[in-house]
Amino acid sequence: MRAEEIQYIDEDEIDLKELWQTIMKYKFKLALFTFIITFVTILFTLTKPNSYTSSTFLAPQEKSSPSLGGFSALAGMAGLSLGGGSMDAASTLDVTIKDFTFNAMVIDKYKLDEKISPKSMEKNMVFALGSRFMYDLTHSGTEEKKALDRDTVVYTTYKTIQNIMSFSSDKKTGGMTLSATTEDRFLSKMLVDIYLKELTTYIKDREMKEVNKKIGYYKQELMHTSDVALKQQLGQLLSSLMQKKVLSQSSEFYNVSKITDATVANITDKSKPKRGLIVIVSFVTSLILGIFGIFFLEFIRNEEGKDKNEA
Repeated sequence: MRAEEIQYIDEDEIDLKELWQTIMKYKFKLALFTFIITFVTILFTLTKPNSYTSSTFLAPQEKSSPSLGGFSALAGMAGLSLGGGSMDAASTLDVTIKDFTFNAMVIDKYKLDEKISPKSMEKNMVFALGSRFMYDLTHSGTEEKKALDRDTVVYTTYKTIQNIMSFSSDKKTGGMTLSATTEDRFLSKMLVDIYLKELTTYIKDREMKEVNKKIGYYKQELMHTSDVALKQQLGQLLSSLMQKKVLSQSSEFYNVSKITDATVANITDKSKPKRGLIVIVSFVTSLILGIFGIFFLEFIRNEEGKDKNEA
């Protein structure tokens, strides 16, 4: 058994030596292949401008409302709800920022389809080594895109905006972060400011529309009832809704407070591309593919040699 084990070990060592010898046989071709792929990757990364992120940190506003007790049941019988819904500020913002109708309104209002176009952002783009030569070289002589109808433009811009804008929240602290990442660091800040303003305004207008509808209903019922107890209950319901309406005007942003302002990112503080990582991955991948190609080529040659010998 020991002799067999020694034989197996010897065979393994021979196989490893053969593999290494095969690699050394094609080492210059392997080195050339790896160099070419890595060099092309470096050139590719130089054509990509830096992307910058601008963010604002938000906190939910504390809501204080009077205890309504049995009045909730009364409102329920009327087919209405008292408050601004069961969704918290973070959930409402997250849903709204993904809503196409809302985004279409913002896109048209601020002409975002023009602002986020590469042509518009070019003047503020920053490149590695401070040179835009490779970018200009690869983007020169490009034909203008075919004119699209407005609906297609808005939808395409909406899909792009979904990749630019980012919203996240911390369930433990309640803190929220609204961010934008573009190749124009000034545009990133502008988008954060625009979306914070429009998001909170859109949500407030929608909720106040519901509040006004409820107020109108309760006032109508108050005029047509002679029951003293019911009048008192309706009066308290109206009071709570009026309080909600007044509170909505008491702060700059509805339901949230801005803790930090969005700022223009420093020119050195890019968020992507990770050029070093891209080049390393390219080098390792090309080296592995090159070695695999060597073994595959050697296998084909050995099979051809066997066929010739048999013939």
